[in-house]
Amino acid sequence: MLFTHQRLAPDPMELVSKRKHDDQFITMTVRMVDKDAIKYGDQTYLQVLNIVVRKCIANLDMTLLGRNYYDPKAKITIPEFSLELWPGYLTSMRQHEHSFLLCVEIIHKVLRQDTAYDLLRLAMQRDSRNYQDIFRNEMIGQVVLTSYGNTATYKVDDVDFTSNPDTTFDMKGVKTTIRDYYNSKYGLKIQDSRQPLLVSRPKARDERGGRDGPIFLVPELCRMTGITDEMRNNQNLMRAMADRTRMDSRTRQERLMVFQKRFTQTPKNAEELKNRNLSLSKNLVSMNSRILPPERVLFGGGNAVTLERGPDWTNNFRNCSLLATSAISNWVVVGLSNAQRDIQEFVSLLQKSARGMGLRIDQPQWMNLDDDRVNSCVGVLDRVLSRDLPQIILFPVSNNRADRYSAIKRKTYVDRAVPSQVVALKTLRKKGLMSIATKVAIQMSCKIGGSPWSVDIPIKSTMVIGYDVCHDAKQKTKSYGALVASLNASWSRYYSSVTHHQHGEEIFKDLPMNIIKAITKYQQHNENQLPNRLLIYRDGVGEGQVNKVFSREVEDVVNALQATYGEQAPKMAFIIVTKRLNSRIFLGNENPPAGTVVDDVITCPEKYDFFLIPQSVRQGTVSPAGYNVIYDKSGLSADHMQRITYKLCHLYFNWSGTVRVPAPCQYAHKLAFLCSQNLHGIPNEDLSDLLYFL
Repeated sequence: MLFTHQRLAPDPMELVSKRKHDDQFITMTVRMVDKDAIKYGDQTYLQVLNIVVRKCIANLDMTLLGRNYYDPKAKITIPEFSLELWPGYLTSMRQHEHSFLLCVEIIHKVLRQDTAYDLLRLAMQRDSRNYQDIFRNEMIGQVVLTSYGNTATYKVDDVDFTSNPDTTFDMKGVKTTIRDYYNSKYGLKIQDSRQPLLVSRPKARDERGGRDGPIFLVPELCRMTGITDEMRNNQNLMRAMADRTRMDSRTRQERLMVFQKRFTQTPKNAEELKNRNLSLSKNLVSMNSRILPPERVLFGGGNAVTLERGPDWTNNFRNCSLLATSAISNWVVVGLSNAQRDIQEFVSLLQKSARGMGLRIDQPQWMNLDDDRVNSCVGVLDRVLSRDLPQIILFPVSNNRADRYSAIKRKTYVDRAVPSQVVALKTLRKKGLMSIATKVAIQMSCKIGGSPWSVDIPIKSTMVIGYDVCHDAKQKTKSYGALVASLNASWSRYYSSVTHHQHGEEIFKDLPMNIIKAITKYQQHNENQLPNRLLIYRDGVGEGQVNKVFSREVEDVVNALQATYGEQAPKMAFIIVTKRLNSRIFLGNENPPAGTVVDDVITCPEKYDFFLIPQSVRQGTVSPAGYNVIYDKSGLSADHMQRITYKLCHLYFNWSGTVRVPAPCQYAHKLAFLCSQNLHGIPNEDLSDLLYFL
């Protein structure tokens, strides 16, 4: 389908084009089918506007990589880590509360100097027998960049070790090798004739565009993009990237104004916008907002602190005790023999910091290790867990090796039901060790059932629930859905459950079942009383999935509640949480303060939605979270819904400050992530009423 703002003549119009692969002439007929196809405000109108925007961005002499445009001329180099950052723009046009608004986000594409061939060589050096499996596992799912011809990116779907650059294919009836093709077309000489080929299969939209078969890529000619887990764990590298991409509010606004001028004043764009009678405002859109009052954080002994100076109460632990604790009297420390001095010093600080918070930590049992290889760690855990089970195990380790961490967590959380706390030895040698000991003591207390703090909760008999889904890191066809639900009036104790799903299975059917299990557990903790109200915060939902979530999850939950409660079904709200937003909110040249709520202008007219900024940031630009209330029978006003959501951002016990999303959501994400990245299985049910996954 074609759209035009001017009537074509003649009508119908015939066009002739020569097809490239066989030089055959093709006749195309264009005829008008509807003179009023586009009406202001409808989806087609919006589609055309987005096409115009994409066309104008393409005119800015930028490179299309994937679905977004980047500017290689403005690249930022990080030579010490062999990285390049290409700045670009992510744009979307949509109908907002009162008008069409163009959302523009400044983004960066990470390009590496190494090629896929370099990874192949490393795999061969690591294990000459199994290098094919290693290389295939490393490459599948990666995005590579080719700079011959038009610069393009491809997602690697497979590695074909039966093919190589000397493999032949048919090109216009002539057999030619891949090596000769690249040499004749691009002047490129491939060095290694034994390297396999990368396979990129077409997606549905590629097939619609005429690509009907896989593309075979030569590793030598493919630059790697993105960052690996190893790179992500390199604090110096991540700091170097952040220093070059982080922008404060003033700088970000200046960059957006540069985009506006470039977008509107480039000659081709000026002509395009004029012809279509379109314009882009010179200023960012303005709106009214509200700032919610600071919360009062409740500690043990009746102590409370009102957060007048911002949402951070770390320093208050010097004078305040934890809200609810259980003594840690039966616990085990497993550590390396050659690090005993550091570990013992840390345990002493742990006990000292705990005493100041009203938490008793007795002397532990000590188990020594000659080394902390995976088998050694599993062996000592088998010995520890064969006796009376301890309340918790502290496991200082030499580094952050993922396989060791996963083995410890599988042994303690899947095979048995014992909370474990893993700490890197380098952490025990940092400055400010007392602060670290305080945080670890709070974590350990939470993992055995303690509650460090709460906030004022004005509504009673209300259960708050978070739900999130993560995909298994090893088995790409498997996903884990985690539900975390409050069990008490102060929203400081939680129940959790996890279910796994194969690709293609409905994940929706397990949510009602897990909510009913949570309600049963709530009943056990509250003298046989059921909650009168449920607030469900659902994370991990894309824009295109909202209708399916409503028709499957919401309706199934409502039906399950009616079956459980009968005629006295509880009040309920179902809220979709979006934490990765491209929208930014500014207060002049500064970040808005914590507690800022926006529910007009940039919201959508057909939704009950709002934006909330729960955090204060000292560097960069703060990111709001978005909330879409798709079902509301809660009996709460919009103001109360927003204030409760803000309160929940104070209740994530791994951080003595606010987090971006409500605590139940953050807990659910933490649990789903643990299952998908480390456990690769379902945790032991005996842990379900503990925050063992912190």
